[in-house]
Amino acid sequence: MTGLATAVAGLEILSEAPASQLVRDLIAGDVRLAPFYAGHPRDPDAYRRKAESVSARLGSDARRRVADGVHATTAAAASKWERVLRGDGVLVTTGQQAGLFGGPLYTLNKILCAIRLAETLESRLNRPVAPMFWVAADDHDWAEVDHTYVVDGANQVRRITVASPPDAPPMPMSDRRLGEGITGALDELETLLPSSEFAARYLDLIRAAYRPDATVAGAFLALIRGLFADFDLLIVDPSHASVKQAAAPVLQHELAHAAEHAAILTRHSQRLERAGYGVQVPVSEDASNVLFHDDEGRERLVREDGRWTLRRTKRELSDADVQDLLRREPVRFSPNVLLRPVVESAVFPTIAYVGGPSEIAYFAQIGCLFLAHGIEPPIAVPRVSATLIEGKVRKVLDKFGIDVDDVRRPFHEVATQRVRDEMPDAVTAPLARLRSAIRMEYDHARDAAAAIDPTLRKWMEGVRNSSLATVDDAEKKVASHLKKRSEVELEQLRKAAVNLYPENAPQERVLNGIPYLARYGGGVMRDLARAMQQELDGGTPEWTGVRCDG
Repeated sequence: MTGLATAVAGLEILSEAPASQLVRDLIAGDVRLAPFYAGHPRDPDAYRRKAESVSARLGSDARRRVADGVHATTAAAASKWERVLRGDGVLVTTGQQAGLFGGPLYTLNKILCAIRLAETLESRLNRPVAPMFWVAADDHDWAEVDHTYVVDGANQVRRITVASPPDAPPMPMSDRRLGEGITGALDELETLLPSSEFAARYLDLIRAAYRPDATVAGAFLALIRGLFADFDLLIVDPSHASVKQAAAPVLQHELAHAAEHAAILTRHSQRLERAGYGVQVPVSEDASNVLFHDDEGRERLVREDGRWTLRRTKRELSDADVQDLLRREPVRFSPNVLLRPVVESAVFPTIAYVGGPSEIAYFAQIGCLFLAHGIEPPIAVPRVSATLIEGKVRKVLDKFGIDVDDVRRPFHEVATQRVRDEMPDAVTAPLARLRSAIRMEYDHARDAAAAIDPTLRKWMEGVRNSSLATVDDAEKKVASHLKKRSEVELEQLRKAAVNLYPENAPQERVLNGIPYLARYGGGVMRDLARAMQQELDGGTPEWTGVRCDG
């Protein structure tokens, strides 16, 4: 973990690579992972190879097919995008679901990480490298994006939720309207934002984007565009007709080879398991990696008895029906989580993708799926994780002599450990001696009793354990009284834990980023971007690319 003193008064940033074993091994250059990735994320030659591959595959005409589906946050970003369209440049991409009011903090972290990586690669590759954010507008899981979390003035986690009709079909977020429920959510957010000179600006941005008539994805895209108005960023809407049209050949090829590709994914996933890693996304042999949506909602195309079936609606389609619909109405089709990166690389000159731990894990599964579509995978780059430590929280940590890792547990465990640490030696020492004496003397008595009758051994052990339990009860009783006496201090510790590890999860995976921007201003994002760079630098293991044999 790396600490960064920010330019923003009263705020500190701790940055680190996300803590999953696979990501740690990837960054360390573990050779077991070499066959599953296009290259190591810290090997400059891997990016050069990928840039050359992209340039050879995607000419200017192919790139311009999707130009209308991309938004630039600044004039400089638009200018760079034009150079990319001409064939001069390449992209570093990342993406995220359309979370309410921008979603958790890690959405900002991912984008800033992509921005810094693009800047770094541009100087290394001596060509334009633009960061692009992919809004997951095709996703249809409303329960994952209908809420967000904010810590209120009393240091309690508050869940803000947008109400929705319970019988609404599972439609893409590009089609789903926010509805009147967004008004109450906006009002609740306003009451929870801190009073500061910056709050009005961010509240205006949110209210302009999140209107009842706006789609979930459209509101999210508008907010991201506003939040990154001071950064050179490209934002793509994959539901745009031009992107859908460009993606159609990939989906056609996937449907035509669905069974073959399922077998490829299964074999590669099994190799990953044999290397000692779990499989992030289960592979189904009868289901395609393509989803279809109509007025009844969005669902996966599944193969049954030689036809494509929509299991929820029981609708059946022939191969000819699907191919005809795909030609006439490509907007009705979208890739699933495994195929989406392939589609992105097919239509955009992507050399690297910045992903969270789960994304990096499923990139290890899909290298051979890329190759089955005739595309070299991009370099998978773990996003940097960042924790924001406010001044009030730092004071508590320093007071108790603990760090962030000490509160990355359920709070009852933190409190119990704290009370144990505070237990006077005058209590703990006699209790420790008593436990030792009980074990020793009862063991002597057990052995003597067993010499009289062997059946007494187990009974004596039960008596010993009962006596030890009584000592444990005595310690818990003392701890309970100590805890009551320390309630004020424990409440301070609880408030710190709520801000750093809310809902028993890392801060960036739960809390919305807007309150931090409203309290400290846009300087937070500049400091976060600076923190990203420290974790992107490092060694350069040389890997040769995905291998699908063996």
